Amino acid sequence: MNRVAGKIALVTGGGSGLGKADCLLLAAEGATVYVADINDAGAQAVAAEITSLGGKAHALHLDVSSEADWLAAYAEIDKAQGRLDTLVNNAGIVIVADPEETTTEQFNRAMSVMVTGVFFGCKHGLKLLAKSKAGSIINISSTASHFGYAPFFAYSAAKGAVRSMSKSIAVHCQDKGYPVRVNTLHPASIETPMIQSAEGRLGQDREVPEGVLPFGAVGSPKDVANLVLFLASDESRFLTGGEYLVDNGLAIRPGFVSGGD
Repeated sequence: MNRVAGKIALVTGGGSGLGKADCLLLAAEGATVYVADINDAGAQAVAAEITSLGGKAHALHLDVSSEADWLAAYAEIDKAQGRLDTLVNNAGIVIVADPEETTTEQFNRAMSVMVTGVFFGCKHGLKLLAKSKAGSIINISSTASHFGYAPFFAYSAAKGAVRSMSKSIAVHCQDKGYPVRVNTLHPASIETPMIQSAEGRLGQDREVPEGVLPFGAVGSPKDVANLVLFLASDESRFLTGGEYLVDNGLAIRPGFVSGGD
Protein backbone atom coordinates (compact mmCIF):
# COMPACT_ATOMS: atom_id res chain seq x y z
CA MET A 1 0.00 0.00 0.00
CA ASN A 2 0.95 3.67 -0.47
CA ARG A 3 3.56 2.92 -3.13
CA VAL A 4 2.77 6.26 -4.80
CA ALA A 5 1.51 8.14 -1.75
CA GLY A 6 1.38 11.89 -2.27
CA LYS A 7 2.05 11.72 -6.00
CA ILE A 8 -0.03 13.62 -8.55
CA ALA A 9 -0.93 11.56 -11.63
CA LEU A 10 -2.67 12.28 -14.92
CA VAL A 11 -4.02 9.35 -16.95
CA THR A 12 -5.43 9.92 -20.44
CA GLY A 13 -8.24 7.70 -21.62
CA GLY A 14 -8.90 7.17 -17.92
CA GLY A 15 -12.63 6.66 -18.30
CA SER A 16 -12.47 3.04 -19.45
CA GLY A 17 -10.28 0.03 -20.20
CA LEU A 18 -6.59 0.20 -19.39
CA GLY A 19 -6.83 3.84 -18.30
CA LYS A 20 -9.55 3.09 -15.78
CA ALA A 21 -7.49 0.24 -14.29
CA ASP A 22 -4.47 2.55 -14.05
CA CYS A 23 -6.50 5.24 -12.29
CA LEU A 24 -8.03 2.84 -9.77
CA LEU A 25 -4.71 1.25 -8.84
CA LEU A 26 -2.72 4.49 -8.64
CA ALA A 27 -5.41 6.00 -6.41
CA ALA A 28 -5.56 2.87 -4.24
CA GLU A 29 -1.82 3.22 -3.70
CA GLY A 30 -2.06 6.82 -2.56
CA ALA A 31 -1.86 9.04 -5.65
CA THR A 32 -4.16 11.94 -6.42
CA VAL A 33 -5.38 11.01 -9.89
CA TYR A 34 -6.65 13.22 -12.67
CA VAL A 35 -8.93 11.01 -14.74
CA ALA A 36 -8.68 12.58 -18.19
CA ASP A 37 -10.95 11.57 -21.06
CA ILE A 38 -12.86 13.01 -23.99
CA ASN A 39 -15.79 11.02 -22.58
CA ASP A 40 -16.80 13.21 -19.65
CA ALA A 41 -19.31 10.73 -18.26
CA GLY A 42 -16.72 7.97 -18.19
CA ALA A 43 -14.12 10.17 -16.49
CA GLN A 44 -16.64 11.35 -13.90
CA ALA A 45 -17.76 7.79 -13.16
CA VAL A 46 -14.19 6.61 -12.55
CA ALA A 47 -13.39 9.64 -10.39
CA ALA A 48 -16.58 9.04 -8.38
CA GLU A 49 -15.68 5.37 -7.91
CA ILE A 50 -12.24 6.30 -6.61
CA THR A 51 -13.71 8.87 -4.22
CA SER A 52 -16.25 6.35 -2.94
CA LEU A 53 -13.37 4.02 -2.08
CA GLY A 54 -11.62 6.73 -0.08
CA GLY A 55 -9.17 7.84 -2.78
CA LYS A 56 -8.49 11.22 -4.34
CA ALA A 57 -9.49 11.86 -7.96
CA HIS A 58 -10.67 14.58 -10.30
CA ALA A 59 -12.40 14.15 -13.65
CA LEU A 60 -10.80 16.19 -16.41
CA HIS A 61 -12.11 16.79 -19.93
CA LEU A 62 -9.31 16.15 -22.41
CA ASP A 63 -9.30 15.58 -26.14
CA VAL A 64 -5.67 14.52 -26.47
CA SER A 65 -5.54 15.66 -30.10
CA SER A 66 -6.29 19.25 -28.98
CA GLU A 67 -3.30 21.33 -27.89
CA ALA A 68 -5.69 23.82 -26.27
CA ASP A 69 -7.21 21.04 -24.14
CA TRP A 70 -3.76 19.96 -22.96
CA LEU A 71 -2.79 23.50 -22.02
CA ALA A 72 -6.05 23.96 -20.10
CA ALA A 73 -5.60 20.64 -18.29
CA TYR A 74 -2.07 21.44 -17.23
CA ALA A 75 -3.07 24.95 -16.13
CA GLU A 76 -5.72 23.41 -13.87
CA ILE A 77 -3.26 20.92 -12.36
CA ASP A 78 -0.59 23.58 -11.92
CA LYS A 79 -3.02 25.87 -10.10
CA ALA A 80 -4.29 23.10 -7.82
CA GLN A 81 -1.13 21.06 -7.26
CA GLY A 82 1.89 23.03 -8.48
CA ARG A 83 3.47 19.98 -10.07
CA LEU A 84 2.85 16.66 -11.81
CA ASP A 85 4.61 13.44 -10.83
CA THR A 86 3.19 10.88 -13.24
CA LEU A 87 1.86 11.17 -16.78
CA VAL A 88 0.28 8.08 -18.34
CA ASN A 89 -0.37 8.61 -22.05
CA ASN A 90 -2.89 5.83 -22.52
CA ALA A 91 -5.62 7.21 -24.80
CA GLY A 92 -5.94 5.33 -28.06
CA ILE A 93 -8.24 4.22 -30.86
CA VAL A 94 -8.16 1.22 -33.13
CA ILE A 95 -9.11 1.23 -36.81
CA VAL A 96 -9.43 -2.11 -38.57
CA ALA A 97 -8.06 -1.58 -42.07
CA ASP A 98 -5.01 -2.83 -43.95
CA PRO A 99 -2.52 -0.51 -45.75
CA GLU A 100 -4.59 -0.38 -48.94
CA GLU A 101 -7.95 0.01 -47.22
CA THR A 102 -6.90 2.68 -44.73
CA THR A 103 -8.21 6.09 -45.75
CA THR A 104 -6.25 9.30 -45.33
CA GLU A 105 -8.83 10.45 -42.80
CA GLN A 106 -8.46 7.24 -40.76
CA PHE A 107 -4.67 7.42 -40.82
CA ASN A 108 -4.63 11.07 -39.77
CA ARG A 109 -7.13 10.41 -36.98
CA ALA A 110 -4.98 7.61 -35.57
CA MET A 111 -1.92 9.84 -35.69
CA SER A 112 -3.73 12.77 -34.04
CA VAL A 113 -4.79 10.70 -31.04
CA MET A 114 -1.85 8.38 -30.50
CA VAL A 115 1.11 10.37 -31.84
CA THR A 116 0.22 14.06 -31.70
CA GLY A 117 -1.61 13.44 -28.42
CA VAL A 118 1.46 11.88 -26.84
CA PHE A 119 3.63 14.67 -28.26
CA PHE A 120 1.40 17.37 -26.73
CA GLY A 121 1.23 15.53 -23.42
CA CYS A 122 4.99 15.22 -23.12
CA LYS A 123 5.95 18.59 -24.62
CA HIS A 124 3.66 20.65 -22.43
CA GLY A 125 3.84 18.35 -19.43
CA LEU A 126 7.59 18.53 -18.95
CA LYS A 127 7.37 21.93 -17.28
CA LEU A 128 5.16 20.49 -14.55
CA LEU A 129 6.93 17.15 -14.37
CA ALA A 130 10.28 18.91 -13.92
CA LYS A 131 8.90 20.32 -10.66
CA SER A 132 8.56 16.79 -9.31
CA LYS A 133 11.28 15.17 -7.24
CA ALA A 134 10.75 11.98 -9.21
CA GLY A 135 8.71 12.40 -12.39
CA SER A 136 7.62 9.52 -14.58
CA ILE A 137 6.14 9.48 -18.08
CA ILE A 138 4.58 6.17 -19.03
CA ASN A 139 3.56 5.94 -22.67
CA ILE A 140 1.33 3.06 -23.68
CA SER A 141 2.50 1.57 -26.96
CA SER A 142 1.68 -1.98 -28.08
CA THR A 143 3.12 -5.23 -29.36
CA ALA A 144 1.93 -3.79 -32.68
CA SER A 145 5.09 -1.66 -32.63
CA HIS A 146 7.18 -4.85 -32.75
CA PHE A 147 5.32 -7.01 -35.28
CA GLY A 148 3.53 -6.69 -38.59
CA TYR A 149 -0.23 -6.38 -38.03
CA ALA A 150 -1.61 -5.60 -41.49
CA PRO A 151 -5.28 -5.32 -40.40
CA PHE A 152 -4.30 -2.68 -37.81
CA PHE A 153 -2.04 -0.63 -40.05
CA ALA A 154 -2.68 2.90 -38.73
CA TYR A 155 -2.70 1.70 -35.13
CA SER A 156 0.63 -0.09 -35.60
CA ALA A 157 2.19 2.94 -37.25
CA ALA A 158 1.09 5.20 -34.40
CA LYS A 159 2.32 2.85 -31.70
CA GLY A 160 5.68 2.57 -33.46
CA ALA A 161 6.00 6.34 -33.32
CA VAL A 162 5.21 6.32 -29.59
CA ARG A 163 7.96 3.76 -29.06
CA SER A 164 10.63 5.85 -30.79
CA MET A 165 9.49 9.26 -29.55
CA SER A 166 9.66 8.06 -25.97
CA LYS A 167 13.33 7.17 -26.22
CA SER A 168 14.18 10.63 -27.53
CA ILE A 169 12.19 12.27 -24.73
CA ALA A 170 13.99 10.10 -22.16
CA VAL A 171 17.37 11.27 -23.47
CA HIS A 172 16.15 14.88 -23.57
CA CYS A 173 15.13 14.75 -19.91
CA GLN A 174 18.54 13.43 -18.87
CA ASP A 175 20.35 16.00 -21.00
CA LYS A 176 18.31 18.80 -19.46
CA GLY A 177 18.79 17.48 -15.95
CA TYR A 178 15.06 16.97 -15.44
CA PRO A 179 14.19 14.42 -12.71
CA VAL A 180 11.86 12.69 -15.18
CA ARG A 181 12.00 9.14 -16.51
CA VAL A 182 10.24 7.98 -19.70
CA ASN A 183 9.28 4.40 -20.48
CA THR A 184 6.88 2.55 -22.77
CA LEU A 185 4.60 -0.41 -22.18
CA HIS A 186 3.72 -2.79 -25.00
CA PRO A 187 0.62 -4.84 -24.20
CA ALA A 188 -0.61 -7.70 -26.33
CA SER A 189 -4.34 -8.61 -26.28
CA ILE A 190 -5.94 -7.19 -23.14
CA GLU A 191 -9.64 -7.51 -22.34
CA THR A 192 -10.79 -3.91 -22.86
CA PRO A 193 -13.51 -2.12 -24.85
CA MET A 194 -10.87 -1.47 -27.54
CA ILE A 195 -10.16 -5.15 -28.17
CA GLN A 196 -13.88 -5.93 -27.88
CA SER A 197 -14.61 -3.38 -30.58
CA ALA A 198 -11.85 -4.71 -32.84
CA GLU A 199 -13.30 -8.22 -32.46
CA GLY A 200 -16.89 -7.08 -33.03
CA ARG A 201 -18.16 -7.87 -29.51
CA LEU A 202 -18.32 -4.49 -27.79
CA GLY A 203 -19.92 -4.84 -24.36
CA GLN A 204 -19.47 -8.61 -24.30
CA ASP A 205 -16.93 -9.23 -21.56
CA ARG A 206 -14.62 -12.22 -21.73
CA GLU A 207 -13.59 -13.65 -18.36
CA VAL A 208 -9.87 -13.56 -17.58
CA PRO A 209 -9.03 -16.19 -14.93
CA GLU A 210 -6.58 -15.67 -12.09
CA GLY A 211 -3.15 -17.27 -11.96
CA VAL A 212 -0.64 -17.94 -14.72
CA LEU A 213 -2.35 -17.78 -18.09
CA PRO A 214 -1.75 -20.19 -20.99
CA PHE A 215 -0.29 -18.90 -24.21
CA GLY A 216 -2.93 -17.32 -26.41
CA ALA A 217 -5.06 -16.10 -23.51
CA VAL A 218 -6.02 -12.45 -23.25
CA GLY A 219 -4.73 -10.46 -20.31
CA SER A 220 -6.56 -8.34 -17.78
CA PRO A 221 -6.24 -4.54 -17.52
CA LYS A 222 -4.69 -5.07 -14.10
CA ASP A 223 -1.76 -6.86 -15.78
CA VAL A 224 -0.85 -3.55 -17.38
CA ALA A 225 -1.85 -1.40 -14.41
CA ASN A 226 0.52 -3.29 -12.11
CA LEU A 227 3.46 -2.32 -14.30
CA VAL A 228 2.20 1.27 -14.59
CA LEU A 229 2.17 1.43 -10.80
CA PHE A 230 5.75 0.14 -10.60
CA LEU A 231 7.00 2.66 -13.17
CA ALA A 232 5.13 5.48 -11.40
CA SER A 233 6.71 4.55 -8.07
CA ASP A 234 10.19 5.41 -6.84
CA GLU A 235 10.99 1.69 -6.97
CA SER A 236 11.74 2.10 -10.68
CA ARG A 237 14.09 5.08 -10.31
CA PHE A 238 16.85 3.47 -12.43
CA LEU A 239 14.61 2.71 -15.40
CA THR A 240 14.29 5.14 -18.30
CA GLY A 241 14.12 4.76 -22.07
CA GLY A 242 12.91 1.20 -21.58
CA GLU A 243 10.21 -0.73 -23.39
CA TYR A 244 8.36 -3.40 -21.48
CA LEU A 245 6.38 -6.12 -23.19
CA VAL A 246 3.20 -7.19 -21.40
CA ASP A 247 2.52 -10.05 -23.77
CA ASN A 248 2.56 -13.42 -21.98
CA GLY A 249 5.49 -14.60 -24.08
CA LEU A 250 4.24 -13.56 -27.52
CA ALA A 251 7.55 -12.01 -28.56
CA ILE A 252 9.58 -15.11 -27.79
CA ARG A 253 7.64 -17.25 -30.26
CA PRO A 254 9.22 -16.66 -33.72
CA GLY A 255 6.72 -16.58 -36.51
CA PHE A 256 3.69 -16.26 -34.28
CA VAL A 257 1.69 -13.02 -34.39
CA SER A 258 -1.74 -12.55 -32.87
CA GLY A 259 -3.83 -9.59 -31.85
CA GLY A 260 -2.95 -6.19 -30.42
CA ASP A 261 -3.81 -4.50 -27.15
